[in-house]
Amino acid sequence: MGFLNTILSVFGFGFGSCVGLVIGYYFFIFFQSTDVKDPEVRSLADLDAKDLLRVLPEIPLWVKNPDFDRVDWLNKFIQHMWPYLDKAICKTARDISKPIIAEHIPKYKIESVDFETLSLGTLPPTFQGMKVYTTEEKELIMEPALKWAGNPNIHVTVKAFGLKATVQVVDLQVFAHPRITLKPLVPAFPCFANIYVSLMEKPHVDFGLKLLGADAMAIPGLYRFVQELIKEQVANMYLWPKTLEIPILDPGKARKKPVGVIHVKVVKAMNLKKKDLLGASDPYVKLKLTEDKLPSKKTTVKYKNLNPEWNEEFSMSIRDPQTQVLEVFVYDWEKFGSHEKMGINVVPVKDLTPEETKVMTLELLKSMDPEDVRNEKSRGQLVLEVTYKPFKEDEMPDDPEDSGTVEKAPEGTPDGGGLLVVTVHQAQDVEGKHHTNPYVRLILKGEERKTKTIKKNRDPRWEEDFEFMLEEPPNDDKLHVEVHSVSSRIGLLHPKENLGYVDINLADVVSNRRINQSYNLIDSKNGRIQIELQWRTS
Repeated sequence: MGFLNTILSVFGFGFGSCVGLVIGYYFFIFFQSTDVKDPEVRSLADLDAKDLLRVLPEIPLWVKNPDFDRVDWLNKFIQHMWPYLDKAICKTARDISKPIIAEHIPKYKIESVDFETLSLGTLPPTFQGMKVYTTEEKELIMEPALKWAGNPNIHVTVKAFGLKATVQVVDLQVFAHPRITLKPLVPAFPCFANIYVSLMEKPHVDFGLKLLGADAMAIPGLYRFVQELIKEQVANMYLWPKTLEIPILDPGKARKKPVGVIHVKVVKAMNLKKKDLLGASDPYVKLKLTEDKLPSKKTTVKYKNLNPEWNEEFSMSIRDPQTQVLEVFVYDWEKFGSHEKMGINVVPVKDLTPEETKVMTLELLKSMDPEDVRNEKSRGQLVLEVTYKPFKEDEMPDDPEDSGTVEKAPEGTPDGGGLLVVTVHQAQDVEGKHHTNPYVRLILKGEERKTKTIKKNRDPRWEEDFEFMLEEPPNDDKLHVEVHSVSSRIGLLHPKENLGYVDINLADVVSNRRINQSYNLIDSKNGRIQIELQWRTS
């Protein structure tokens, strides 16, 4: 009987399992729940505020505010660089905090406050977005939205009244909205001289303090007191307009302030070659320093003369005597068309003995290429008197970009008059119908200046300076600025287009001495041009 019971039990279990599987499969296939609904798909734009917060508990700032840009790339960069940034930031924090601590601890009769360990942990901060401002000055302004929930390892040792206590900072959270300004921008890596940091609003700082292993912030009233104390202290030091300045470069060295002046006297030319078919040439001399943005110096034109005498003197500032070169060109003036080059030569400043006048007779060459066989042909000679005078320490001029002042006008400026310096920086959104090769034309009291042409560019940058010597202040005058485009193709169809113009009242620059701003171009859809004006008097 025992064996038969075993057989029946196994058979009953197998039969019951099979019947159960068949019935379960039948119900699964042929019976479905009637209360299951298809999911509703909606775009984020269709959600109201309540549903949006339920789907996205924390909305990024670049979603809520269109002025902020998404900076995921920056967060990835910081994540990879965080081990190195941690050490650099902690070192800077130690250096900044030492004088601040030394100034305040005597008030509370504390002997010393030292960082036993200082590390920001392994969790880097994240930027929720960044706003970038553009100004007319040489600066870059950024406002990032910073959030940081870190795991720092900070132990502060405090000594007072012969006792020693160690405080540990834990669970640090920082929400801040700083403004970071890079200025002035300079033509030397990393392309800015200083970093200015200020807070646009009081930061939110939350953390815990462990003293002797216990949570000190659990003491009634201490948490709120510490919170308000930190906010007030940080606000007193760095809340805008107060700033933290971090020097990076010496802007004077980056911009290479003038270290001397070169005096050039163009005496005469001899044995020049005739360029005009029906007569002699009409020569004039042009002087230009390399690595200098200022316009060239030019002599007067001597008409129909192959042995002209000028005896005209010019002065130019030297910023780097080891690399700068004085370029000397002789041109044949033409009433129509471009002026023809008669010859060229150079004078390296480093070859000049300081404070010593050197009389030089330069052979005019076709080009400065030593392999050019055309230089073997005689093109005449040019006589110069050149003197390089380096500045002494007490004569070193201040850089006007650092001081915010305006340079004085050079010697020879008319009494009661001055020098108007016009800097054409850049233009934006200038576009022609048939071509966009813009250049700028300046007209003041019948005098005309032109920038170089930049091909195929709607946002050209010139950074060219022009000078107008005036007998009297231009209180009632206007500077006429035109932006044109010239065709790069040879032909008579659409050779030139007007991209816009503006008339600038000069009374403001006479009273303010310096103006740097953008102007909307008339007869242009969205075009703007940035012009800097300086009025210099002796």
